[in-house]
Amino acid sequence: MKFALTAMVGAAGALCACTDYYGQPPPPGPPPGVPAAAVAPMSRSCFHTHDIGNHQIADDHTMFIRVLNRDVYALEMAGSCLAGVTSTDPIIIREPPGRPYACSAIDLDISVSRGGLEHGIATPCIVRSMRQLTPAEVAALPPKLRP
Repeated sequence: MKFALTAMVGAAGALCACTDYYGQPPPPGPPPGVPAAAVAPMSRSCFHTHDIGNHQIADDHTMFIRVLNRDVYALEMAGSCLAGVTSTDPIIIREPPGRPYACSAIDLDISVSRGGLEHGIATPCIVRSMRQLTPAEVAALPPKLRP
């Protein structure tokens, strides 16, 4: 009996020490099971990945994408995954679980398929940077690079 009481007092002391160590609990967020994206409005620089309508390959490292037929983004790849790819080759975009939109380069999982979806080889690309172009920058693009 004394051992059980001693163990309970020791456990309570350890729990008290842990609460002081970790500080205050985080501020309340969305209810469990509801993604924060469903509660907070999406930023202007974010877009749903399923809204990508067209793309153009500029060089071995750069791709331009058009979103909702109005916004254009420049995607810079970490390697030369776009070498030998043309703008007619399809791009494959996988949505990360629980996050169907992109706000930064890390949110994009892109592969390019040389030779089409059925017979092509999908090459993954690591997106190093993503930047929305201004209307003036889009207008300054050569016509063959506008998505």
